[in-house]
Amino acid sequence: MESITAREEGIKNALLSAENAKREMENLQADNQRILNEARAERDAMLKEAREMKEKMIADSKNEAQEAGQKMIDQAKAAIESEKNAAMAELKSQVSTLSLSIAEKLLKEELSNKESQTKLVEKLLGDVKLN
Repeated sequence: MESITAREEGIKNALLSAENAKREMENLQADNQRILNEARAERDAMLKEAREMKEKMIADSKNEAQEAGQKMIDQAKAAIESEKNAAMAELKSQVSTLSLSIAEKLLKEELSNKESQTKLVEKLLGDVKLN
């Protein structure tokens, strides 16, 4: 009888141990699931943050490129305007030099003989009105 009681006691202890192991296993599985869920949430948060950082970097890069492009365009326009003004000044200078040269040659030609000089003086005197 004693051996049956001891055996029953052993079986009872084994069942209690199995029940305890089962509860512990369930607790471990619940902990594992909780840890897995936390890890997934953390991964999702990290991915979201990485996407936001990527989008911000792309937007910043686009803005910087647009600003740099606009700056280059503005500089090119200023350089073109400066070159245009310099070319106009040079052209005016050449035109005035050429005009003076032509006027000088014409006057030399007109005033090369005495008769032409006299006619020019008489014409100029006739154009002048006396007060």
